Order: sequence, then C-alpha cells, then structure tokens
Amino acid sequence: MVIDLTNTTRYYSLSDWRKEGIKHVKIQCRGRGAVPDNESAIKIFSDARPPGIYKPNYIDALYHEKKREMVVCPPTPEWKRSSELDLNGDDDEDSLIDNLVLSSTENDRGPQFPGSHPVSLDRDNLQLLRQRYYYATWKADGTRYMMLITMDGCFLVDRHRVQMRFPCRHTNNEGLAEKTHHFTLLDGEMVIDTLPDTHKQERRYLIYDMMALNHVSVIERPFYERWRMINKQVIGPRNHERQHIYQSRNPYYRYELEPFRVRRKEFHLLSTVTKLLKEFIPKLSHEADGLIFQGWDDPYVPRTHEGLLKWKYPEMNSVDFLFEVVEEDRGLLYLHERGKKKPMDGNRVVFPDGSDPSDYSGKIIECSFDAINETWVWMRTRVDKGTPNDYNTYRKVMRSITDNITEQVLLNEIAEIIELPSYAVRIQSADTQAHVRRR
Repeated sequence: MVIDLTNTTRYYSLSDWRKEGIKHVKIQCRGRGAVPDNESAIKIFSDARPPGIYKPNYIDALYHEKKREMVVCPPTPEWKRSSELDLNGDDDEDSLIDNLVLSSTENDRGPQFPGSHPVSLDRDNLQLLRQRYYYATWKADGTRYMMLITMDGCFLVDRHRVQMRFPCRHTNNEGLAEKTHHFTLLDGEMVIDTLPDTHKQERRYLIYDMMALNHVSVIERPFYERWRMINKQVIGPRNHERQHIYQSRNPYYRYELEPFRVRRKEFHLLSTVTKLLKEFIPKLSHEADGLIFQGWDDPYVPRTHEGLLKWKYPEMNSVDFLFEVVEEDRGLLYLHERGKKKPMDGNRVVFPDGSDPSDYSGKIIECSFDAINETWVWMRTRVDKGTPNDYNTYRKVMRSITDNITEQVLLNEIAEIIELPSYAVRIQSADTQAHVRRR
C-alpha cells in the first residue's frame, strides 16, 4: 500500500499504482509549514471514526486551553455506557478495555466473552462420562484468548494486534502460499513455557478449538472435525511455509520474530488419563491444575457448556472474588450477578502472614476453600481480570468442593468406563472413520 500525503496529483498517477496491483490511499496535506486548524483535525477524526472524540478533557488537551465553545463533544457511544463492565467505579478507558481481555477457562465473564465455558465435575455430571464419548486434555493454568486471524493481522480479542502469519493450505508444493487466512476465529489459551535447559521463559498459544474458517462458521461441526481442521488448515500450512523459508536464501518473512509460538493442544483417549495425570502433567513446561473432558461429537457451545467438564485437583478448586475494604477496615468479598456486584456476607478470606488486607482492596483475588476452618485462602491476585466470577460459577465450584471427587475417585470411574462394551465399539467406529478419511 502507498499512502500519498501530497496536496497535489501531479507527482503520481493512480493508474500506475493499480497496474502494479498496489493499493493507493490519498490523504491531502497542506505543505510549506502549514498545518490544519484544530477544528479540521477533530472533524477528520470524527469522519473516519464516528462518533469522534467524546471526552472533553482530550479536546482540552488538544487546544491547550478551555475556550473551545465552537467544538461540541458527541454523546458517549453505546459501547462505553455499559456500567456492568466496571465494578470498581473506574471510568478510565484503559480499565474498560482491560476488562475485555479474556481470562482463564474457568471464568464465566458473562456478556463480555461468548466463548465456551466448562463446568466443574460433580457427582451428578460425572455420569456424562459414561453416557457420551469423551476425550481428555490437561487444564493449563494460562490466560484464555480468542484469536481472530485477518489479512491485516492477528487480534487477541479486539485490542491486541500481533504480527503473525497464517498462510492457507498450499495448492502446490511451493513454500509461498497464494493467500493467507482472513476471518478465521480460534479458541485457546496463552501459557508461559519454561524451557528445561536454559530456564528461559517464552509465551505459547495453545489452540484447542475453531469457530470459523475464512468467513465460514464451523461451530455446528463435531469437535473432532474442528480439532483436525486446526492442524490441517492452520498449523500445517504455517509449518510447511516456515520450513520452506528456513531453507531459502532470501526469506520473505521471519517467523522467529513473532511475539509467541503457536501449536495445537492435544486431546487423548480416556484410557490414557492415568498416564496423563501421573507422567505427562508433571513434565509439562507450564503450570496445569487439572483436566478438561471434551465431548468428541459436540458442536461449539457459546457461554456455559454443561457437557464440557473440568476437573481440578481438590486443593486447586478456586473462586475469583472482588475484595474491598469498607468501613471500619472490614473486608468484603463480592461476586458478579446480572451485571452487578453481589456481596458474599459471611465469607471471609485469609491472606499470607504479614500482609495488609488493604493492599488487596479493589482487586480480583483467586481463593481456595479451607473446609476445616470454613474460610477462603488467598492464592493469587488476578491482574488479568476486571470482574469476579459469576454467582452461578461459584455455586458449581462449591458443589464440586462438597462432592470432593478426588483423583482416585475419578480414575476408578474412568477404569469402569473404558471396560464398557459401548466404549470399545465407539473407539472402533472412530478408528474406522479416520481410516476412511485418510484413504
């Protein structure tokens, strides 16, 4: 693309750019030391990005004075008016945007995030593992993000643009793809891997689901198809092109400069859960706090998905509260219900020895439950979150804590499931389908 800032058309011919396939944008700017007046700067911005600058203090700063009666600020846009995004009364725009950053998979963010959320495993939904065909994966202790891939860049939610390249599948054996992905939407989590040899830390995005492929929705397809498409349509073409570039003398793109690595998250048969818990998770290069059970035939279900199950190590079952110190230095815990703060009277939290509770006031804190003393215990402060858990999420976590499905209870249940004739038939059917697709 060429952005032409000259105030004339005599230097460049628009047809010359088009003939070469180059996009041309004309922004006429007066030269010879002349600059637009403040009103014209403001008007250009408003035309390009309606409704324009709606905060008076920004315009005051632009004018360096208070006499700006000729400029009328537009009303606050609808997307900014939602009070439910700001539980702390903070009207700063950056705080609003921070609230839109997605958090861990266990968090029900309500209207801010339409992604699929698992529910805690309890005595009632444990039976679903027998009734339906599930695969398992580890529950990474990372940060939840959707990734939107466009030809203009990749976006984590709608705030963070990152420079990354995702070529489409190749129609030939050459390394350079004819086109890149445009409006492909992925679901995954960002983890921090600690390399075992150097102990260097690096970010990695684990993709575990796909909602759209180049403008086409795939949420109605069964999970196993979406999961395989991640490799075939997204990861495979990246690896193919990257390998070609590494072997090229004149690389046209440098994958090693991307801000984080990307790979597909693996899912495993229930028969491997014991190995997953005993061998795989202890050797992971990032933190994990349990398991996720994904229905192999399920569509992508937005918001809470009652068939998507999570199991956490009992000591890791937790709730994210908003903590505030109120009158008489009394600390209160809050949850989120219907867009408002819900005080949890009668619940108290214990902080590390020597900590001043006021240091945590106004922050989201993740807490585990001490059943013996009937108190919540601070685990960490969630700097990646702007709202506490929803009250319904809290109820489900408490049910899971009460039911106390230990690791041994879970493994005993799975041991019985994999011996069922129906389970063996389903595995054989899945293997047959995969073999037909390969042929």
